[in-house]
Amino acid sequence: MAKGAIVVGAGPVGLMLAGELRLGGVDVVVYDKLPGPSGESRGVGFTRRAAEVFEQRGLLERFGDVEWAQGHFGGVRIDFGKLDDNHFSVRGVPQFRTEEILENWLKELGVPVLRNHEVTGYRERPDCVVVEYEGPDGHGEDTAQYLVGCDGARSLVRTLAGIDFKGWGATRGMYMADLVGAGVRQRPIGEKVPGGMVMAFNLENGVDRIVIHDENLRPPEDKSALRFTDIADAWQRMTGESLHHAEVRWISSFTDTTRQAEHYRSGRVFLAGDATHIHMPAGAQGMSVGVQDAANLGWKLAAAVNGWAPEGLLDTFESERHPVGEKLMRNTRAQTRLYLTGDEMEPLRAVMRELVELPEAARHLAGIVSGVDIRYDMGPGDHPLLGLRLAPGHELLLEDGGRTRVAELLHPARGVLLVTGTADDAARVRGAAAGWDDRVRTVVGEWAEPVTGDRPAAVLLRPDGHVAWAAPDGVELLGRALERWFGRGRDTAGSRAHAVGAAGV
Repeated sequence: MAKGAIVVGAGPVGLMLAGELRLGGVDVVVYDKLPGPSGESRGVGFTRRAAEVFEQRGLLERFGDVEWAQGHFGGVRIDFGKLDDNHFSVRGVPQFRTEEILENWLKELGVPVLRNHEVTGYRERPDCVVVEYEGPDGHGEDTAQYLVGCDGARSLVRTLAGIDFKGWGATRGMYMADLVGAGVRQRPIGEKVPGGMVMAFNLENGVDRIVIHDENLRPPEDKSALRFTDIADAWQRMTGESLHHAEVRWISSFTDTTRQAEHYRSGRVFLAGDATHIHMPAGAQGMSVGVQDAANLGWKLAAAVNGWAPEGLLDTFESERHPVGEKLMRNTRAQTRLYLTGDEMEPLRAVMRELVELPEAARHLAGIVSGVDIRYDMGPGDHPLLGLRLAPGHELLLEDGGRTRVAELLHPARGVLLVTGTADDAARVRGAAAGWDDRVRTVVGEWAEPVTGDRPAAVLLRPDGHVAWAAPDGVELLGRALERWFGRGRDTAGSRAHAVGAAGV
C-alpha cells in the first residue's frame, strides 16, 4: 500500500513538513542523500513568524533560552520595541541545532529519516508517485500518494518535474567562517569598511561567526577550492585585525543569486523551501520562509491523503506561498543593495534611517522581515484580522477554569474555533460548526485580556494559525469558511441550521 507522502531532503524544511504530515495522520518518510546531518549552519536563527510556527507545535521551548533580537532592513536598524506587535526574531541558534530538535521530534512521532538514500528519479501515475533511490543496499523504489522536494537550491525533484528556476545571477558574494578563539570585536548587524562590509557575532559557546563582503573578491563557484587563509587575509586587509590564529570550525561562501521556482506544484509533486526560492541571506528569512512553506503545505496534503480536502485546497499552497516568495526575492534584493553597495548608496541609507522613525514605515518594514504581515486570501469577510495570523501568545480562560494560549491549542495541527461572548452567541457559533468537529476543535472560554481588534469574540483558525473567519462576520460566512478550508461537514442539526443568525454572532 502506498505511503501518504515522501519528503526528499532532511534539512529544516523537510523535517518540519514531515512532522506536520505525521500530525495530520499521514504515513510519511524522509529521504536524504547524506550519510548523516551535515553539521553546517548557514542559518543562525529564525524570524518571529518562524518562531511562532515552532511555538504552535510545542517546539519553541525545546530551544531553551534564546536571544530575542532587534531587526534591521538592509543594515538600517528598526526599533521593534516601539511597535505594537512583536517582531523580535531569534538569534544565535545554529541551523544544525534546529535540525537536531526537529529530527528528535520526528523520532517521537515515529517518522523514519532514511540517511544515505539518494533519490534519483520518479514516475508519476494517476494515483501515486513511484520514487527511485540508491541506498546502502543498492537500487530501490518506494511509492506514495505525493512527493515533496525539500532538496535545496539544486533540487533534483524540481529539475525532474521540469519546473523553471528563474531569476538573477550573481553580482557579488560573501565569505563566512565559524571560528573559536578569534577574539574579534562584535559587529552583529555588520559594519561598513573601506572596500566592503564585515560582520561578527557570537554563535554559541565561544564560537564566533564572521561574514565578509569584499568588493574586490568573488567567491569561487567551486567551494572545495575555498581556503580559510583567503578569508583571514581579506578580514585583516579590511579591518586591520588578524584571525589567522583562530581555530576553524566551518567555512563557506555565498552569492546574491536570486531565483524562484515558476511553480510550486506539478501534479502530485510539490516543492518547498530552497527548492522554490534562493537569495542573499538577510535576517534568516530563507529558512524561516521555508518553515512557513511546510506549515502551509502539511495540513493541506494531510487533508488530501485523508480524503476530506475540498476541491482546490492543494492549489492554494502555490497561490498563497508563491507571492510570499516573490516578496522575499524583492526585499532581499533591495536589502542587498542597501547593505552592500558603496558610499554612493549613503544618501538613500540616510533617507531610510529617517523613514524608520515613522511608526507606519517602521511597522511595514518590520512586517516584511519578521513575516507577521503575511495575509492570505480567505474570501468574503470584513474583519481586519482575516487572512493574518492570530498572535499565538494570546491567553484564554477556559470553561473549566484552566488557562491556555492560542499556540497550545494549535499543537495538534488541527483547525480551531475559539468562541467567547454570551451563551447564546457561543451556542449559535458552536451549532454552525458541529458538522466539522472531526476536523476542527471548538474551544469555549474568555480572553484573559479585554476583547480588542486582535482578540475577536469568535475566530476560526486554520492549522497554520491563520484566521479564516472572525466575528462579527456572521455564521453564514463561518459555514462558507469551514467548507472552503475543511471540506463538507457531516449532516448534523447544527450544520443544517448554520445560517440562523447570519447577521452576526
